[in-house]
Amino acid sequence: MGKYPKTIMLLGSGELGKEVTIAAKRLGCKVIACDRYTNAPAMQVADISEVFDMTNGKLIEEVAYKYKPDLLVPEIEALAVDSLIGLEKEGFNVIPTARTTSITMNRDKIRNLASEKLDLKTAKFAYANNIQELTEESKKLGLPVLVKPVMSSSGKGQSLVKNENELSQAWEYAIKDARGKSNKVIVEELIVFDLEITLLTIRQKNGSTIFCDPIGHKQINGDYQCSWQPAQLNTSQLEKAKSMAKEITDELGGAGLFGVEFFICGEEVIFSELSPRPHDTGLVTLISQNLNEFELHIRSILGLPIPSIIRKEAAASRVILAKEAMSVVGYEGIENALVEENTELFLFGKTNSRKGRRMGVALALGKEIEVAQKKADFAASQVRIIKGEK
Repeated sequence: MGKYPKTIMLLGSGELGKEVTIAAKRLGCKVIACDRYTNAPAMQVADISEVFDMTNGKLIEEVAYKYKPDLLVPEIEALAVDSLIGLEKEGFNVIPTARTTSITMNRDKIRNLASEKLDLKTAKFAYANNIQELTEESKKLGLPVLVKPVMSSSGKGQSLVKNENELSQAWEYAIKDARGKSNKVIVEELIVFDLEITLLTIRQKNGSTIFCDPIGHKQINGDYQCSWQPAQLNTSQLEKAKSMAKEITDELGGAGLFGVEFFICGEEVIFSELSPRPHDTGLVTLISQNLNEFELHIRSILGLPIPSIIRKEAAASRVILAKEAMSVVGYEGIENALVEENTELFLFGKTNSRKGRRMGVALALGKEIEVAQKKADFAASQVRIIKGEK
């Protein structure tokens, strides 16, 4: 059996990293939380924090060698991935693998892997390196189209283009909000779907691949707004999603939890995107399951058993967004938000805000999805973000 405590270094210390840290600490691990700014959410509960630019590979290597963690766990996509490849060659255990991190942080790599190598059903797509190519490819696909940077996260740089006059602005927005210095965008057909889901897929070190019940979610400009579990899929749709998720995660390899996104269009299941880490839509599992997605992630990367995943009642989440920029934040209305039973708030501990920044999430259980959604929506609506005191 393994010896504890294990040392885990998180590269990325936002709200998801915070919950990963809590799950790891409950199992006796030592956690080093890294991010580009001080007092990030995971740093507030970790043993040690390090602040540096994680797009700088040399700095990643310096911090890794300083602590020599048992596990190096990327929790964001804005990383110098080449340094992770080098560290893995030097014997560091990158979760799930450095190759997987590299593939999934680039939309072109993961899309090529899914559609060309594995022949999974995806939206029709093309790449463009300048505005002329974007115009040509958009005409071939047929407007409306979605334009996205090949490297970004949480919907940054994404535009829905309805006519040719909007292409120039979409190009500029995608390039401005891309990570790094990429001058390449992906343009894809607009899928009119019945449902968008996340299938949390767990590759165990010492066991078979297992799945959480599917999670339905809604996004605005690529950024999650609400989610619910279980999403209503029939047996055929669910089996197709599981088969595709297992196929692509097997190809990527490594241990851990993967958030695999699909569009459901009638009986068709279309692969959308994949994250090799806990997923924001999976925050609903903080209330819906005996083991939430963060606990499942930690158990799988440590090689610990997962006897069963037990879902409770129907569950829903609703994000709490800031309406304006504030250098210091506070909250009002929490007492009103928690009046109903089986309702919870998770405020992330972000010390400042900007318009649209995700500051927390409201969660609720109900006998039916609609009941849980109304409770979560009500709880989120009661929380007011105000100017705090320094």
